[in-house]
Amino acid sequence: MNVTEQINRSRQMMGGTGNTNPSYYSSSKSLNYAKGSNSLINATSTPITAIPQIINFQDSVGLFGSENVFIKVDLNILNSLTGYGEELAINGYLNAVLGGADDSDIYYEKVVTDYTRDLVIENTYEPAVMSNTIEKIAQPLISIEVENLKTGNKYIDAWFDVRIYTKDRMEYEYDRMYISPTSFFYIGFHARNTKRLPYNVRMTVGDGYTSIYDIPASERRYIVS
Repeated sequence: MNVTEQINRSRQMMGGTGNTNPSYYSSSKSLNYAKGSNSLINATSTPITAIPQIINFQDSVGLFGSENVFIKVDLNILNSLTGYGEELAINGYLNAVLGGADDSDIYYEKVVTDYTRDLVIENTYEPAVMSNTIEKIAQPLISIEVENLKTGNKYIDAWFDVRIYTKDRMEYEYDRMYISPTSFFYIGFHARNTKRLPYNVRMTVGDGYTSIYDIPASERRYIVS
């Protein structure tokens, strides 16, 4: 039962704003101040439109604050963020990276990118097309991976749990998945003990982008429809 509206009405009549200390959200009935949501039904949305992306989550859960935090990751992948030091594998092929070259080679000059030249076919060679738009392939899937980096304290890490949930709000058994680039999923952060637990979690979205037909047999168990 959601009693947020009733609590807010009482505060409007009697004054006060609730306890904004994250360690006491639950005991003070102030879960509406918590980052994320304590329910899958109204999980806080995190939209992602370009890959690859790495997002780190560092916070804490547990009594007397929120014991569970859920976020919804909404995917609508349109572009690539690849650049210096970033790699995106598309159907097994890595993207080209344009970077600086040194001047130590006396026999070759550095390449110069000029977008105003070579606009027509020359000697059967077509002009290069440069774009960060994701290539259209048959039934594309992107990779998702969630890693518990832990805090380094085994007495704390043993009681914290992070889980992936599918769009059907079902708990997923692995830390890696392949999913449609226009789908969504959830991540749940859970305290399994009656104390405040800090956590350190990394989510990697889209380090691989491939057709469902090209995923190797060893990886097919990670495909989520």
